[in-house]
Amino acid sequence: MRTQASMHGLCSHSTPGLSMVGKTGTGKSATGNTILGRPCFQSECRPTSLTIDCSKCSSNVDGQQVAVIDTPGLFDTRFGEDKTTKDLSQCICYAAPGPHIFLVVIAIGRFTEEEKQSVQKIQEIFGEAAERYSMVLFTRGDDLGDTTIEDYLSGSPDLQYLVSKCNNQYHVFNNKLKDKKPQVTELLEKIRMIVDRNGGSHYTNKMFQEAERAIEEKKQHILKEKEEEIRKEEEELERKIQEKYEKKIQEMKEEFKGQREEIEAEYESRARDEAELFNPLYHLAKAGEHMLKLFACEF
Repeated sequence: MRTQASMHGLCSHSTPGLSMVGKTGTGKSATGNTILGRPCFQSECRPTSLTIDCSKCSSNVDGQQVAVIDTPGLFDTRFGEDKTTKDLSQCICYAAPGPHIFLVVIAIGRFTEEEKQSVQKIQEIFGEAAERYSMVLFTRGDDLGDTTIEDYLSGSPDLQYLVSKCNNQYHVFNNKLKDKKPQVTELLEKIRMIVDRNGGSHYTNKMFQEAERAIEEKKQHILKEKEEEIRKEEEELERKIQEKYEKKIQEMKEEFKGQREEIEAEYESRARDEAELFNPLYHLAKAGEHMLKLFACEF
């Protein structure tokens, strides 16, 4: 009875749209198939993601129509950031009038730097408003073994922070279980609680436009800061070059001055020597001086 009631509660807020986001290889497509109870999305073990565009599938789950949107992987090295942003933004249209929840899909195991940036990336694309409509869905639950999800989280402050940015809500999926229905039912119950907390609202195109505007403003701010930084660097470089050449010019001036003084002194000395050598009076005076010395010696 609780399950049926929870599904009817979710139904009162229109068909729930679940947008799955996360890095490549976390099992988003397999998770979508588990939620819908049938193979809607391509899901194979491959080194690269099979999902290169947004895709949507719907199915009746416990008497409730549920729509799941699969998205290309974040940080997929085959595509640029602009394509990733464009593809992810399409999930708003696919989940029209907007997704009730962003399922941030994280695989149990080593928590990588890219996964740390997943929520930040989602916020960059969809804005901070997306936090209210997010929860973390851990896949590969069988890898936990005898460890509880709570113990797993307690060992990672980064994971705890990620969950805190997603309504403090999380769920664990084991896509290898034969009977997957109970974990799907529990997930939808948690989603219903988030939807109720948000007053039945969903992420809207207006929120996305505001996020885009905020992104553009941030880009412009960063661009202006970069331009100012470049301008200051250019001015500093010009100042250093000017100081360097002014110093060099001053050194050259002093060097030329010293050389000129040496040349002038040398020419002055030569001129004096030549004047003394070719002046007749000089020789007459020298001869007279010599005769006086001789005369003085005789007496």
